[in-house]
Amino acid sequence: MTFVQVIDCKTTRFQELDRLMDAWVEQTKGKRTATHSLIGKDRGDASHFIEIVEFPSYEEAMRNSTLPETDRIFQDMIALCDEMPTFTDLDVIRDEQLSSATVRRFFDLAGTPGQLPPLDEVMTEHYRGHDPANVEDTIGMDHVRREMRVWRDGFDFAFSIEDLIAEGDRVCARWFWKGTHKGEFLGIAATGKAVTMTGTTVFRCGGDGKLAEGWWEYDRLGLMEQLGVLDEMER
Repeated sequence: MTFVQVIDCKTTRFQELDRLMDAWVEQTKGKRTATHSLIGKDRGDASHFIEIVEFPSYEEAMRNSTLPETDRIFQDMIALCDEMPTFTDLDVIRDEQLSSATVRRFFDLAGTPGQLPPLDEVMTEHYRGHDPANVEDTIGMDHVRREMRVWRDGFDFAFSIEDLIAEGDRVCARWFWKGTHKGEFLGIAATGKAVTMTGTTVFRCGGDGKLAEGWWEYDRLGLMEQLGVLDEMER
């Protein structure tokens, strides 16, 4: 994100304004340069709305503004507003993906040596985890702690994030896991082996920015092979 435009308006005819914006989106299909748009309503004033529109650059925003369709829509927009809307042009000088930071923090906490740190700073109390290795979903922070304890008792490990992609309330992490098998894990006695694993997790973040749900995919079969379990089964 490099440039955003903030449109501040007051109207008691928002539904008409909303339909007008839909019409503009349809009319400018293939020409519009905006990449993201959101509209918020003031909790203290039901007639006060703010739209934040993201553009790749100031130049692209100005190109968007000079479209004939944009000028026509603007005139119709003025007619629907209680007062003249205001426009604020902002060059983005700092852009924090807070959900992404929460995901990174979660993986850091998961691999922290010693006693498991509290998870309430990164995870909702009723977090739901989807793991193909489990018959049922993991529901609730306490259940997550018990499951993480199984891994932490079995391995000294750490995660490294290879890719992190955020869109809306979803964050997708492609990660690399490296550990040493120090204790019993799923009935497998400690081998002392150094093992690795790759995986991808898609998280849904709640309104407070904490992790509310996660879908896990990882190479568990490859891990079992490194621990020698498959060799034992083949004998």
